[in-house]
Amino acid sequence: MWGQLLDTIFKAEFLFSVIRITAPILFAALGALIAEKAGVINIGLEGIMMISALFGVLFSYWTQSWLIGVVGALIVGVLLGLLMGFFSLKLKTDIILAGIAVNMMGSGGTIFLLYMFTGMRGNTGALVSPNILIPTVNIPLIQDIPIVGEILSGHSVLTYVAFLAVYLIWVLLYKTPLGLNIRAVGENPNAASSVGVSVLKMKYIAIAISGALAGLGGAFMSMYYSQGWNSGMVAGRGFIALAAEAMGRCEPVGTMLSSLLFGLAQALRTKVSGLQGVSSYLVSVIPYVVTILGLVIYAASTLKKVKKHRAKKAQLEVQK
Repeated sequence: MWGQLLDTIFKAEFLFSVIRITAPILFAALGALIAEKAGVINIGLEGIMMISALFGVLFSYWTQSWLIGVVGALIVGVLLGLLMGFFSLKLKTDIILAGIAVNMMGSGGTIFLLYMFTGMRGNTGALVSPNILIPTVNIPLIQDIPIVGEILSGHSVLTYVAFLAVYLIWVLLYKTPLGLNIRAVGENPNAASSVGVSVLKMKYIAIAISGALAGLGGAFMSMYYSQGWNSGMVAGRGFIALAAEAMGRCEPVGTMLSSLLFGLAQALRTKVSGLQGVSSYLVSVIPYVVTILGLVIYAASTLKKVKKHRAKKAQLEVQK
């Protein structure tokens, strides 16, 4: 069994699947990151992905254009993010409760919406055609390189967008005035307000971007990964994204690496399930075990830093 497992892992096909599986988690994790930087906890990522995934398929089917479907999913994600922001920032509803409400809409409301718009129950398999699926891209030159080409070339358009978004989010947060204002609002809203920064506006912008990224993750799931929408397709990826963002210490590169770790775990579950002599029940818990271990390691490292900081502070007080 172990020989089969090693043979499976050290293949270009497996590494290709890791990147493919990572993309939707990365989109949602970056959404969690940008919201967290503004001091907003977007726990509704799961629901935003589910609802955006459905509308991505519907828009692409109605127009027979995958691009319009992706844009539609993005817009739906933005609107859901703004809706959460309205209830939380304007009506003073607890942001966690607003996120739970969106998640409930994603799990139950989407089934009703699917039936209302199409008369179908549970999935959109009958609507799927090549026109509405996100195309794959073969990268010139790289596709001809042995092994490397098999791993990096041939992914969907949104896979490359997900990894490009890591750099774009980093530039936004650390190289633009908007990013500086978002971080300032998240770290100290009173200080930001005192120098003329609109705290409310920055939080709305951050949660709108967060919703847009989650919407792209949803579009990826329904228009490429699952090739159609079904009621259980997101399968906790929104919550895994929250863990990835926490493990990545709310930094774009760290969040990407954490997302890759969870993508690796899910790819491993898929591959191991096909091996003889391996319990399907044992295989199904691999991503969740990795999540728990990752959070334990993150908590331990954070606690160590806190203790070190307190020790330094105590030492300075003694010296005074």
